[in-house]
Amino acid sequence: FGNSVCVYSQVGCRMKCDFCASSKLSFERNLTSGEIVQQIIMASRHIGEKISNIVFMGIGEPFDNYDNVMRAIKILNDPHGLNIGARHITVSTSGLVPQIMKFADSGIQANLSISLHATSDEMRDKLMPVNKAYNMKTLLEACRKYIEKTHRRITFEYAIMYGVNDTIKDACKLADLLEGMLCHVNLIPVNAVEGAGYRRAPQNV
Repeated sequence: FGNSVCVYSQVGCRMKCDFCASSKLSFERNLTSGEIVQQIIMASRHIGEKISNIVFMGIGEPFDNYDNVMRAIKILNDPHGLNIGARHITVSTSGLVPQIMKFADSGIQANLSISLHATSDEMRDKLMPVNKAYNMKTLLEACRKYIEKTHRRITFEYAIMYGVNDTIKDACKLADLLEGMLCHVNLIPVNAVEGAGYRRAPQNV
């Protein structure tokens, strides 16, 4: 599978997701496209090997720094840049709907990942305040339009939190929400963050 690097897009983050360690950091600024690319260059030099896969899932919301992230992807993908295939690049967003639609129109063949983590607006409002601006219906409609326009599969990230979103009912509701959509669901045991109060479900439950 080669070497994968998780890339930051901002210093700090404005999204304030309740379960995320990055939410405890104050937002300082966006990274430039050069600073984003430099992360991959430095990682490659450090290990002495080529980087083959890039995921924009580090600190920051990539679509909150849309222009710099898109410029960075073009540099990474360019044969005269780092020559990394666009389909080996994944951008993860907490659900900024206008930027999802802009990304659909961009012609960039990078992958799209959506941090969902909930099966109801009530639950997602608490976990991810961005949901108050773009609720689940609006977000999932944008995802369907993205798929219709690009014919590309979306990955939905779902961090499993014990006693919060880990019931059979949640699993069934998640399946209903995504029914018929060209997508993949990535189930992730949540990492405990000091002060957040979320923990991963026991494997035998």
